[in-house]
Formats: sequence, structure tokens, C-alpha cells
Amino acid sequence: MEGRRPALSCVAARVPRRKVSVQKVEKTLICLAIALVVGLLMSRLAKLVHLPAVTAYLVGGLLIGPFCLGALNIPHIGFNSLEQVEGLSVITQTALGFIAFAIGNEFRVSQLKTMGKQAITVGILQAVITTIVVDIALIVLHLINPALLSLPSAITLGAIAAATAPAATLMVVRQYKADGPLTKLLLMVVAIDDAVGLVLFSVSFGIAGALEMGSISVVSVILEPIIEIVISLVLGALSGLALNWLETYFHSRSKRLSLMVAFVLLMVGISSMEFELGGVKIGFSLLLVCMMTGTVFCNVCSASEELMSRLDRWTGPINILFFVLSGAELDLNILSNPLVLLIGIIYIVFRSLGKISGSYISCAMTKCSDHIKKHLGITLLPQAGVALGMALTAMSLADGSIVRNVVLFSVLVYELIGPSLTKRSLLAAGEIKPEGKTSAREENKPVKPITLK
Repeated sequence: MEGRRPALSCVAARVPRRKVSVQKVEKTLICLAIALVVGLLMSRLAKLVHLPAVTAYLVGGLLIGPFCLGALNIPHIGFNSLEQVEGLSVITQTALGFIAFAIGNEFRVSQLKTMGKQAITVGILQAVITTIVVDIALIVLHLINPALLSLPSAITLGAIAAATAPAATLMVVRQYKADGPLTKLLLMVVAIDDAVGLVLFSVSFGIAGALEMGSISVVSVILEPIIEIVISLVLGALSGLALNWLETYFHSRSKRLSLMVAFVLLMVGISSMEFELGGVKIGFSLLLVCMMTGTVFCNVCSASEELMSRLDRWTGPINILFFVLSGAELDLNILSNPLVLLIGIIYIVFRSLGKISGSYISCAMTKCSDHIKKHLGITLLPQAGVALGMALTAMSLADGSIVRNVVLFSVLVYELIGPSLTKRSLLAAGEIKPEGKTSAREENKPVKPITLK
């Protein structure tokens, strides 16, 4: 009998653990359900005041986040801590994967022939100009008062300023069915912006590290970002070809849709992997991998148009959760720090100036229309996930917490007002029809659907 006691005690110890695990799952599911419902209800309110649904989702997230309803600690109502929200990062990463995959649909050969050179030129130049403008402003601030912001942090923030959030932009385009030259160029530029921002950040962060440590690493500054971009594009291209090949073995629309979902999930999972080879850190860019998968698939699959439209409808709830969780993750504690507010305001003002002037200059060089020159820069203001990821990396700097908090503050501002500014710009450019009228996309859309064999 004595010999059996340890076994019995082990069984007894397992029961509470299982109950705790089940309770955690129940709480998570209830919170996600509430988040989805709150986001939908807020979108109805936003429609009354003509605000984009994206803004409503973000505000809904703030309401049920740890600084509003979540702070009341009512069971199953809202998120009680930032850690709880961050624990659901698998949802936000998955949503970003589907968003990037959908953006790849815009890189069709027919569009690349007409706008490819413009998109590449504008995508690179506007990002570089934005970095230069913010760098100058923050370096001047450092020279005036070195105690406010160090030179390495100023250089790093300049590079982070180049990053643009594709998620909010795509959601606004989808909600209002925007279509036209500005919309097409915008979706291409926000995709290219990720690759350019990655290079700019790697170089700037390498220089910042060299200023602090007194030495510079060519591997981390030049080699690692180039490798990340190249292997991300190669992986995405191979994934797109493999997806198209496997699609030919299925004829049911639902099975083809399921296969697309499986491939996006697979690419999201692989993109999170990191390893070291010969002293070189190798990783993947989630946005670039999934975007390239979508680009290749949409150019080689004859039925991609219909499949992508079905995927858009399927991913609707995931996208809503993405923005609600993003709103809940916004840290309002930073608003109590005057130093962060001061640097943040300077950062926002000069980043906006850089995006608008950089877009105008690059569009003028590529002979874009007046509508595009005037409105493109404003549509590139939203900033979120990519910038936050860069800021997290910058935490290794001596005053990296300032960099992170400034970026958090800018994300709070840009995510709340950026979608509305994007909507206004597309509306002013005539690529969103006033409410109650048929959209430009619906007017030009073929009536006959694509049939799958």
C-alpha cells in the first residue's frame, strides 16, 4: 500500500492543474467572444459618425483593455493585464499573415507592368526621406539637450519612423471598396515599405550600437537584413508555387479554401523561427513571406480572384480580433510621462512631414498624377506592429525604454486617427464613392463569376 501512495498523490496533483488549464481556456474563449462582439457593436456606432470600422475596433479594444473595463477585475469581462493580451499574440500574428497574403494579390503582373517602377521608387524614396527628416529633428533635439534623448536612440527612432502599418490601410480599402490608381499604388508601397524599413532599421540600429559600444558589426548592419529579405522572398515564392500545385488536386471550393488557410498558417509558423548559421543570425519577415506567397499564387492560379474573395470573407472575424486586441494592447501609462509626450509629439510631427513630403517628391519624380502626389503621403501615416517589433529590439540600447515608449505613444495616436485620414484621402481622390453610391470597384467589377473546375 505504501508503494502506491506516490502514484495516488501524483494523480491527485494532476487534477487541479487540469482544472486550472480548463478554466484558463474558458476565460480566454469568453474574452475573445466579448472582444469580437464589442468590436462589432463599436463599428455600428462608428458608422453613425462616419468613422472607419478599424478605428471602432481599436477604441473597442481600449474599452475592454487593462486600463478601462479590464481594470475593474470583473471575471470574464475585458482583459485584466497587458500580459493577458500579449498571450494572445498567435491571433495577431495569424491575422498579419492573412493581411500580407491578401496584399500579395495586388502584385499581379498586369499591375506591375504599369505601376511597378513607380511603386518601387516611391516605396524606397519616401521611407528614406522620412528617416532623414526624423533623424535631423531628433539629432537637433539631442544637441539642444543631450539629457532628453541620446544620439543612438535618435538615430534608431528615425529608422523606425519609416515603417508603415499595412493592416489598417488594407481594412479601410476593403471596407469602402476603394479602387483606382492611388489605391493600387498605396497597397504596393505599404508592402515594399516593410522591406525598406527592415534595411533602414538594421543599418541605423547597427550604427546606434556602434556609437554605444565603440565598434561596428558589418554582419549585423548589412549582411543579416539582406539575408532576411532574400530568404523571406524565396520561401514565399516556393510556398506560392507549392500552394498552386496542391490546389490542382482539389476541385471543391471549400477544400481549396482550407488549403490556402493551411499554407498561410504554415508560413506564419515558419516565419517565427530563428536560427544561427556560421555566426550569422537568420530569421524571416512574416509580412514578406506571406506577401510573396500571395503574389506568386495569384499570378499562377487562374482561379485566384474568386478564391481570394472567399478568403477575405472567411478571415473577417480574425481581422476584427486583430484590431480589438491591438487596441487593448495600447499602454496608456505612457501618457503620464511628460518626457515621452514631448519626444513623441516631435516624432509624430516630423514623421508625418517626412511621409507627406517624401511621397510628394517621389511621386513627382515618377510623374504620378496630382491626386496621387497630394494624397499618398497621408495614407502612409498608420504605424503599428512592424514599428513595435523594431522598438522591442531597440530596448537593448542604454535608454531603449524611451524609444519603446515613444513608439507606443505614436502608435496610439496613428492607429486612432490614421484610418480616418486614409479614408478622407481616398475619398478626396475620388477612389471611395460617397455613402449610398456604388463604389468604383463595384462599377468596374465583372458580373460573370469565375468558375472552378
